[in-house]
Amino acid sequence: MKATRNFRRPRVLIVGCGDVGMRCVPLLRPRAHVFALTSHAERCDELRAAGVTPVIGDLDARRSLERLARLAPTVLHLAPPQKSGDDDRRTRALLATLAAAGRIGGRAARSPVAPIARLRRARASGLDAETPNIVPDGVRRTGASRAPVRIVYASTTGVYGDCGGAWIDETRATRPANARAKRRLSAERQLRRATARGSVTARIARIPGIYARNRLPLARLEKGTPALVDADDVYTNHIHADDLAAILVRLATHGRPGRAVHASDDSSLKMGQYFDAVADAFGLARAPRITRAQAEQQIDPMLLSFMRESRRLVNRRLKEELRMRLRYPSVDDFLRETVSRSG
Repeated sequence: MKATRNFRRPRVLIVGCGDVGMRCVPLLRPRAHVFALTSHAERCDELRAAGVTPVIGDLDARRSLERLARLAPTVLHLAPPQKSGDDDRRTRALLATLAAAGRIGGRAARSPVAPIARLRRARASGLDAETPNIVPDGVRRTGASRAPVRIVYASTTGVYGDCGGAWIDETRATRPANARAKRRLSAERQLRRATARGSVTARIARIPGIYARNRLPLARLEKGTPALVDADDVYTNHIHADDLAAILVRLATHGRPGRAVHASDDSSLKMGQYFDAVADAFGLARAPRITRAQAEQQIDPMLLSFMRESRRLVNRRLKEELRMRLRYPSVDDFLRETVSRSG
């Protein structure tokens, strides 16, 4: 009986089911049969324990992805690109596999119903429009539709490069300054082209710094790694991992095809201010401050690359189009709750 119910439930595939992907699982499972692609067989028990069906495959080995072709009508693509080059070859391989699921007789299927129509139907049926519904219209059970696969892609706000601390929205021109961000932009462009062709329908979340209780810079503070003096410091942006998971699930049904959305909270903090807030909340010494010239000599190049880009994100689309209500509108909200619990 359970197997029959699972067969009839809509399917969602998570590609790159790490920390954030695992946070998506409890949001998805009440309404969907959740699958996760993994290249590590040793993770299968962990995934099964969370109620997820593991699928063994490797984005770097295209032939291993064949099982994904018609597995699920909704895909959360959370996997990072490979570590070299400017082109995201992993997204290219995934798209080549999934695109076949959105075609009938060699022709692209009709695009999904517009979000406003979904909202009207939800209201008419008494559903709560504020509750994420991961079941795409026309896909109430496996095999009910051959509409293009819906992909939610986890990109990065690094695609903008340095904006000099300016407030920016999603229409800002992309100018990635490092190879990591160039690969993410490559993935975005591939997904948009595939959406224009009708072979898939993609939504893009541009994500800033992710934090959570297990993702705070405590080790860095304890080590005494310096931050920049205020005059040289950069604005950074943040999102709690739980809020990010909710945003990704919400994008699957409320996001507009081919559109990017800032998955960012309301914070407006410089990097040093963020470190100070975390240090104060956990009773640690604040990070020492150094000039940019000193940082060029003392700080690891990877970390230094994040100190070269300054921007503040407008999240209007997140609130008005997705109608998201963040659990943690700011880093301070999270830290206050954490301190009150520990106290």
